[in-house]
Amino acid sequence: MTDGREIQLASRPTGWPTPETFSLVEVRVPDPGPGQVLVRNVLMSVDPYMRGRMNDVKSYVPPFQVGAPLDGGAIGEVVTSRADGLRPGDMVLHGLGWRDYAVLDAASARRVDPDLAPLSTYLGVLGMTGLTAYAGLLDVAAFRPGETVFVSAAAGAVGNLVGQIAKLKGAARVVGSAGSAAKVRRLEEVGFDAAFDYHDGAVAGSLRAAAPDGIDVYFDNVGGDHLEAALGVLRTHGRVAVCGMISQYNSTEPPAAPRNLALLIGKRLTVRGFLVSDHGHLRDQFVGEMAGWLREGRIRYDETVVDGLENAPEAFLGLLRGENLGKMLVRLG
Repeated sequence: MTDGREIQLASRPTGWPTPETFSLVEVRVPDPGPGQVLVRNVLMSVDPYMRGRMNDVKSYVPPFQVGAPLDGGAIGEVVTSRADGLRPGDMVLHGLGWRDYAVLDAASARRVDPDLAPLSTYLGVLGMTGLTAYAGLLDVAAFRPGETVFVSAAAGAVGNLVGQIAKLKGAARVVGSAGSAAKVRRLEEVGFDAAFDYHDGAVAGSLRAAAPDGIDVYFDNVGGDHLEAALGVLRTHGRVAVCGMISQYNSTEPPAAPRNLALLIGKRLTVRGFLVSDHGHLRDQFVGEMAGWLREGRIRYDETVVDGLENAPEAFLGLLRGENLGKMLVRLG
């Protein structure tokens, strides 16, 4: 048995989670059984979708349970192995974050090579985050060279990559929204043609000024007024890839927008929600292209790193408040 700590869901939040939503608990971690490994986590991811799992509702993933640990993407070092193909010292990607140690089936762990890329990239630009951006833009939204793309929450981990991939694939213009002047400047540094702070005025007006000729694709991470604004400027046969609607995750009231869904008819728009798990067939293609762009310095990525498992709840709350630039990670140790 190994002594460790884990973050448990202490209570289900109504509206915004608080520090009291979480509890840090000391636990005894069992030895691995046949076909299993004991992993010491070194990095973990916090992601917006985790907010939905705090609600006791049926969804595409089971809800977190009160009094049980949360989970999510993590990188860890194999400490003990009772499985073929994995040995102590191997670094693996798996889904049992929010804890110091994890016992997992070897089949649910994927070995990663820290000599090929920084470990953090396997949780971000080379991992689920990058594949979400790649599949959402190219497959779900069916982006074509010469088109204009709008990305909301564009300074976040996914949105930042969507804009850069669009430019690499031949976009005529890429526009992003973000939550501060510093984030707007960062979007311009990584190649966005225009960006605006959504706090500076009505999103609809800011978007029309940034894309006066309209847009062809909207990559939606926000919903609400951003979706309403995008519908207003989408050209005929425009497409919307709905990745997330973070503006509604903590709301206790129905959203006030969008109020212009009738535009879907006359403009013949396509609005499609998606889950990255449905696009695993693109993983090899994605990794090949993204690894090449990274080697060539054609993709830049940002990370916000918080130290300590005990600070993981605050990192998650900071993510919901938009305090991160790029991928939000927690470094354990």
